[in-house]
Amino acid sequence: MPFLRTLPRAQNAVELLDLPAPPADLEESLSDIARLNLYFGGSRVTRVHLSRLIGDRRRGPVTVLDVGSGGADILVELVRRARRRGQRLRVIAVERDRQILEVARRRTRAYPEISFVQADGLQLPVRAGSVDAAISSLTLHHVEPVAAPRLLAEMAAAARVGFVVNDLMRSRVGYAVVWLATRLFARNRLSRHDGPLSVRRAYTAEEIRALAREAGISRIRIVRHPLCVRLAVVGERR
Repeated sequence: MPFLRTLPRAQNAVELLDLPAPPADLEESLSDIARLNLYFGGSRVTRVHLSRLIGDRRRGPVTVLDVGSGGADILVELVRRARRRGQRLRVIAVERDRQILEVARRRTRAYPEISFVQADGLQLPVRAGSVDAAISSLTLHHVEPVAAPRLLAEMAAAARVGFVVNDLMRSRVGYAVVWLATRLFARNRLSRHDGPLSVRRAYTAEEIRALAREAGISRIRIVRHPLCVRLAVVGERR
C-alpha cells in the first residue's frame, strides 16, 4: 500500500523555529510544543526511560544534562516529580538559540534546580563523565546526518550512566497524526508548519542505529512509542 511506504527524509529542510522569529510567535510556539508533549505523552517518554536508566541512583543526588532544552517544559516536569519523591535532582540545560533560552529561563524561575547554558550540542560545555545522564527531546531531527553522530557521541561521553534521546518517528502514518494534531491543538503558524516537517526530518530506527555506529556507540536500545509518534534511543554504559 503506497500510504505505508517509507517516508523519505527531508534533507536540509529548515523549520521556522530555527530562524529568527517575533517574540510572540516564539513564545506561543514553545507553548504549543509543551501542550502537545503533555497531551500525547512526549514528556512521559523521556521521564520513563530516564527513570529506568538511573535505577538505584533515584534516592541519591542526580545530575542530568539536557541537550536542546527548548522551552524546558519536560525539565519542569522532571523537577516537580523529583521534588514530590524527595529526590535531589540538578539539571544542566543546553540551548543554542538565545531567544529560546530567554523564554526558558523566564518560565523556570521557580525551579532553581535547572541551570541554563547557551551552547551547541555538537560541542557540549561539560567534561566527559561529569553528569549522570544526558537527555534530549525533539533535538536529533534538527541535526543533519553528517553531524548527528557527533551529537550522539557528545551525549554518550558526557554521561556516567547513559543517555536517552527522545524524538519523532518518521512514517507516513506519523506524518498524518502530527499534521492533524497541530491543526487541532497548536495555535501558532510556526507549530503548524514545523510539526509535520519535523516528522519528515526525523530518523528511522535503522538510520539511528547507523548514526550510533558511526559515533562509536555499539550498544543502544530503541523503543517505539507509536501512540505519540516517538522513538526512544537509550544508550547505557556497562
